[in-house]
Amino acid sequence: MTSRAPQPRPTVASIPAYVAGKPPAPRPGQQVYKLSSNENPHAPLPGVIEAAQAAVAQMNRYPDMGNTALYDALADRLGVPQSRLAAGTGSVALIYHLLTAYCEPGDEVVYAWRSFEAYPIAVSAAGATSVRVPVTATGEHDLDAMASRVSERTKVVILCSPNNPTGTSIPDAEVRDFLDQVPDDVLVVVDEAYREFVRSTDPIDGIALQRDHANVAVMRTFAKAYGLAGLRVGYMVADETVAAAVRAVALPFGVNSVAQAAAVASLAAEVELLERVESIVAERTRVTEGLAQQGWEIPDAQGNFCWLPLGERAGDFAAVAEVAGLTVRPFAGDGVRVTVGEPEANDRLLEVTAAFITGV
Repeated sequence: MTSRAPQPRPTVASIPAYVAGKPPAPRPGQQVYKLSSNENPHAPLPGVIEAAQAAVAQMNRYPDMGNTALYDALADRLGVPQSRLAAGTGSVALIYHLLTAYCEPGDEVVYAWRSFEAYPIAVSAAGATSVRVPVTATGEHDLDAMASRVSERTKVVILCSPNNPTGTSIPDAEVRDFLDQVPDDVLVVVDEAYREFVRSTDPIDGIALQRDHANVAVMRTFAKAYGLAGLRVGYMVADETVAAAVRAVALPFGVNSVAQAAAVASLAAEVELLERVESIVAERTRVTEGLAQQGWEIPDAQGNFCWLPLGERAGDFAAVAEVAGLTVRPFAGDGVRVTVGEPEANDRLLEVTAAFITGV
């Protein structure tokens, strides 16, 4: 007798697959570089490996479900009470948790597009509906258009700054003006995964925004500037009610012991962190200035990556880069995101872009 397996919710079938950055394939006689995942090219900060190893030695024990040491360190660093914090396996997990806590079928989530590709996945997983608002021609959030799409069905708005993958950041003053247009019962998520790399004249002050607006939740991660992408740990700063709701729906023991220890140790290495971030920003400046000299017109890069708005030629560029030993992240029909990597990788990128734009 044949049987039919139980079927998932209808919305599950509509969830798009997440496409991770492609790892480089070995090429005989050629050093290859991965510039497809916005990873930090530097090794872990001083003291982090030792802290992680100490935690590994206790792996027979469950993690601290309350993330006590991590919350202590974050509360001290940010000047916020622990009751306004929530941790998760990367900031992306916190977005899933938040949408689970606040959205029901029929609710809407407004975000810019193109933006972080996990957003439509998380929205669909929560059973909600995505409302995508196109970014401007220069890859920026169109906040007026986004405000106009907020309706009675809107539960959450997501602002990604710097925006992944276009790299542009939103000025703090513009976010504050936007918040004045959004009802207080709509939760506005400010996703600051790349905040440490911002060098704009009016950067978002996420903590101050959240302090002034109870409907703002700020997401941050240790994956990028802190170089802990492999351990998956992020955090949220929000109103106590919001933070409690996110913690309530989170997977128990979600942030493992090694990740907690490494994050705390990373926070203690701030001097070295700032030095490494500055070196990446300097390389970003070198790359973007080189692209400009070659004739490329790209959005203002404020993350640890740059965006090549190649449209339908995105796949062609990715293929050419791969032949040169570089893996990049193409978005079909839109463009290519390229991580700022090691100086040698960036040198090779500029060689590839120079040949591509001239048709050589």
